[in-house]
Formats: sequence, structure tokens, C-alpha cells
Amino acid sequence: MTRPIYLDAHATTPVDDRVLQKMLPFFTEHFGNPGSLHAYGWEAEASVKQARTTLAEAIGASPEEVIFTSGATEANNLAIKGVAEAYFAKGKHLVTVQTEHSAVLDPCRYLESLGFTVTYLPVQPDGLIDLFQLQQAIRPDTVLVSVMAANNEIGVLQPLEEIGKICRQHDVLFHTDAAQAIGKVPLHVEAMQIDLMSLTAHKVYGPKGIGALYVRRRQPRVQLAAQLHGGGQERGWRSGTLYPPQIVGFAEAVRLAITDQETESLRIQTLRDRLWQQLQPLAGIHLNGNPTQRLPGNLNVSVEGVDGQALLLGIQPFAAVSSGSACAAAKLAPSHVLTALGRSPELAYASIRFGIGRFNTEAEIDRVAAGVIETIQSLRKTQQTASQANRASLRSSYNF
Repeated sequence: MTRPIYLDAHATTPVDDRVLQKMLPFFTEHFGNPGSLHAYGWEAEASVKQARTTLAEAIGASPEEVIFTSGATEANNLAIKGVAEAYFAKGKHLVTVQTEHSAVLDPCRYLESLGFTVTYLPVQPDGLIDLFQLQQAIRPDTVLVSVMAANNEIGVLQPLEEIGKICRQHDVLFHTDAAQAIGKVPLHVEAMQIDLMSLTAHKVYGPKGIGALYVRRRQPRVQLAAQLHGGGQERGWRSGTLYPPQIVGFAEAVRLAITDQETESLRIQTLRDRLWQQLQPLAGIHLNGNPTQRLPGNLNVSVEGVDGQALLLGIQPFAAVSSGSACAAAKLAPSHVLTALGRSPELAYASIRFGIGRFNTEAEIDRVAAGVIETIQSLRKTQQTASQANRASLRSSYNF
């Protein structure tokens, strides 16, 4: 059986073979614990140190500012809850955005249950925040602003540099969830005045289960309260034995992505535009999110006149796509991101998120476009036929 074409790179990506080859020796030959005081441990520690340096260079940080975690979800929790607890005496107010990932929204809701106040900024119809509203939301007791770099559903890129400038002017820490952005768009913590940044490997052709949190060490020196306690690894902020195979793979995945970022972004954006050009002539199809200020490989559309579940089921045989965040795929509620844009529940349900990645080709894009168009037209025809039959049945009942 032929597998569907994979177009869900925002959910996850396959491990690049070059990354896998880099990881393999650390499962068997170089298997030491980085905390052990002997040759095996020192060998593992050296590999972790090099990986930390690679990741730091990718975002303009110093190696000591990179804290390894199990992924972006843990990094977000450590950043948000860690800052809230560490700066409790200064204030109990945070600012975030309605379209954030649940790994940001849920920690904020948890803090609300403890007596903190959170302002959830709305977004404009294109998914971008209003910078004036952000300035107005910051209060004397605000300790953290958390705004994601690239939205996981609609791919919208928020103006990080401008947000960082506002936060610095108000002496408020700035955290960004950059899980979807790393390796795809330029990131620089100094130029963007970012104080905390969450990263993950599996969105950029690295292994699952490994991520990192950048924590600024100077101007200002960010304080955190640990959320995992134990052996005191990672400067005491994230206890637990480090996992060199994943860490080495994470660094190699980011290194490869940064090396090819400019050319690969252009290639993937060309594929995305090719897909949109073929779908756009369909009546009743709407692009979700800013048309230009978005990730190169993201295309999110809503379709009028079709049932959302039927649309996904119709596409599944030939293309692996999502209707929103993979983390919330089992939820029955419409996408909170699309409803925040002003989409009706019906349009939010009938949405498709295409995530174009490193290994996709023009031929695949053309096959998917043709299949999606055929599926939509077929569903609309079926729905129209059913509506006509229902009207005929009603007329027959009245005549009776």
C-alpha cells in the first residue's frame, strides 16, 4: 500500500540521516554519563559541551545560557512557571497571546489558579499582535511577556525585535516559544532582546524528546525556580541525567538547518506558493494568517461548503496533513487559533494545515493539489445532492 505524501512538518519531521549517523555512536561506543568522573564520562561531557556551543551560536547566545530539556513543552513550563516563582515578590502579572500553543497557555492558566493574573492579547485578523495593545497591557507588576516566534498552526511570524524592545523599555522579561522557528528563520537573542527562548529538535529533522531553554545570563541576569529537582544538572534548573545521543542529534539538526537556511527556505517557500496558486482559484477557500509574514513552508486554509471531518478523511489516503495543532488533534473544539482570527466555528473546523518540508518535491505538491481540489469538489457535490434530496423530501411531505 502506498503511503500518503507527508505534508505535516509542523507536527514533526523525520530524523535526517546525517543526524542519525551522528547520533548512533553515542548509543553504544560513547555511552558514558556526562556526569561521571572517568574517561567515558569525560568523553560524553565533551560531546554535550560541543552541542551546547553549536546551539548557542545558532541563536547568538553563549553556551552557558543553553539548558537542555525534554522538549519545548518542558522548556515553556520552566520559563513561565520558573519566572513566576522566582519573581513572585516583584509582581504576579504575565502577558501572553490568545493564539499561543497549549504548552504556554496551560502553564499560564495553572498560574491563574495560584492567584496570578494573565492578560491574553487578541490578534489581528492576519494573526499578528498589535504592538500598541502589548504596551498598554504591561503593568508595574508584570514580570513576563510570552509571545511565540512562529505560530504552529498558521505559521505567522511575530515581530520579535519590536516586542523585545518594548519589554526592555518596561523592564519586563521576554520569553518566546521558538519551537517552529529555529532553523527556518533567523533568530538572534541579542538583536531581538530575548531573555528566554524555548527550542525543540523534532521540528527541524532531529530526534523527539530533546529540547532546550535559552536563559539570559547578563543584562539582565534571569532568575528561575527549578521545576525538576534532583541531581542538580543544568545549573540546578533541570535535574536529570543528560542524554548525549539526543543532545548530539539536536545540535547536528540545528547546524544543518542553519547552514542551508537561506537556500532551503527559498525552495520550500516556492513549493508552498506553488500549492497555494493551484488551490486559490477554488471558490470559498480562505488563507489563514498573514500572507507574507509567515514560515516558508506553512499554508493554512479554510474551505467553505464542506464538512471538516469529511475533508480530512477524504485527503488522508493521499496526503498526511492536519487541521491544526497535532497536540490538540483529539479535541472536538474548533482551533482556538483560527477562532482568534475571527473564523467561524464551521470554517475553523474545515481547515487544512499543510507543512511543507525538506524532502518534499514539486511532483508531490502537484499531486496533493490535484487530490485536494478533487476532494473538495466531490464533497461539495455530495452535499449539494443531499440538500436537494432533503428539499424534495420536504416538498413531498407538504404535498401529502
